[in-house]
Amino acid sequence: MQTKALVVIDIQNDITKHYRDIVDNINAAIEWAVSEGMHVVYIRHNNITAGTRTFKPGTRGEELVPELKVVSDNIFVKTKSNALTSEAFATFIAENRITEFYIAGADATACVKSTCFNMRKAGYTVHVLSDCITSYDLKKLPEMLAYYEKQGCEVINKYSSNDAEVREK
Repeated sequence: MQTKALVVIDIQNDITKHYRDIVDNINAAIEWAVSEGMHVVYIRHNNITAGTRTFKPGTRGEELVPELKVVSDNIFVKTKSNALTSEAFATFIAENRITEFYIAGADATACVKSTCFNMRKAGYTVHVLSDCITSYDLKKLPEMLAYYEKQGCEVINKYSSNDAEVREK
């Protein structure tokens, strides 16, 4: 049984415009994960805060973007930044004995950050695909990559690097 998963976080219609810069890399990562026999998981954020204008349940804004390759029914909804707070996702992890995660998505300073932090805190192995994450503030990405490494995550530049060793991971 495969104990690894690619987790794509919050690539939804209401997300930052910067997702278009990484969606091709995310789709390539999805193809890679499928070829490796990994679970492919999609996390959607629902904002249930009163008066919110984005990620509202039942709206077009909370749907996965149409450019994203969807290869599984493993689509889980969270209402907080940490994907592990989704009971359905946590149950999926336990039932499939997943211990190693490859992370792609948005926002590097919020939901990706919180998910990675909490996965490491729970003892999971976490790899952040640096060319498959984005942020509302692109200037913060280098700082976030350093943060992920400090938390014990491996940062992999899988699709933008000329380093063949990195590409093989």
